Amino acid sequence: MDLLWHLYLMAFLYIVAGINHFRSPGMYLKIIPPCFPNPKLLNILSGAAEIVLGILLIFPFLSHFAAWGIIALLIAVFPANLFMYQNKKAGFGLPKWMLLLRMPLQLLLILWAYQYTF
Repeated sequence: MDLLWHLYLMAFLYIVAGINHFRSPGMYLKIIPPCFPNPKLLNILSGAAEIVLGILLIFPFLSHFAAWGIIALLIAVFPANLFMYQNKKAGFGLPKWMLLLRMPLQLLLILWAYQYTF
């Protein structure tokens, strides 16, 4: 993709989202399904991954690796979207239609990252 600002926007969004894992961990801990062990560690790892991958997107010789990493991360955190939809407390009181909309949005984010894998 030739529009570099799209890449920089994606990098910025992942860096900010990653930082937010450390600023507001309770929000993320609430959406981690209880079947996953050590939610605090998972929150730290996913937040750090978002920051690192966002930074790596900026470097042309690393951006395709970072894009694959983002795709893997989006797939790995998908159970949180399902849990938010199924569990009223994890859904922050948002309407069901909005929580349902998050799932195809994840697919769009994967497609956006995929554009930078080659």
